[in-house]
Amino acid sequence: MKMLSDFINRIANWKSLLIFLALYVSFPAYFLKNAEAKINELSGKTVGIIDLTMGFNTKQTLQMVADYAQTEMTTDVAYPLVYAFFFAIVLTLVYRKTAYARINLLPFLAMLFDYAENVNIITLLRSFPEQSATVATLCEVFKWLKWLVFGAIILLIVAGLVARLLNMSHSATAKLSRRPTYSPPERQAWLFY
Repeated sequence: MKMLSDFINRIANWKSLLIFLALYVSFPAYFLKNAEAKINELSGKTVGIIDLTMGFNTKQTLQMVADYAQTEMTTDVAYPLVYAFFFAIVLTLVYRKTAYARINLLPFLAMLFDYAENVNIITLLRSFPEQSATVATLCEVFKWLKWLVFGAIILLIVAGLVARLLNMSHSATAKLSRRPTYSPPERQAWLFY
């Protein structure tokens, strides 16, 4: 884990951030949007993507799998890797040179939960028309854990940025207070005689 954290620390800069931001934005804007449209077209109705649903609802997941059964599905392999690197770079830039520098590994936990969710989705799809409530529940658990970690990542980014802003504000105020101020020399009493 230390090696991965150190690797992210080495590659984390504005250039890599912009590259991964472009990749990250392209997935929901193009790839996932097109995948959802294809799923809906092949299913003949609006189904959506299991990975993007919120909450804990095994019945909804099983219904979506039944609707997917008529389609050819591929799972998202690249997107979790892209968002893991993107958020790891953001966290590294926010928490670099702090005691919390290893927090940059948290996005990879979300990625692992996402892959575990995908394994369960594949299992449900391959076993269709049989439906396993256990596998659907595991799918929901991993999805819930993924979103929980995402929430923590967002909170950590916001908290880290706020702390940096407050620290910069405090540093600027401290520099101003240390700056020598001009005070006119004391008047010599003999000048007025």
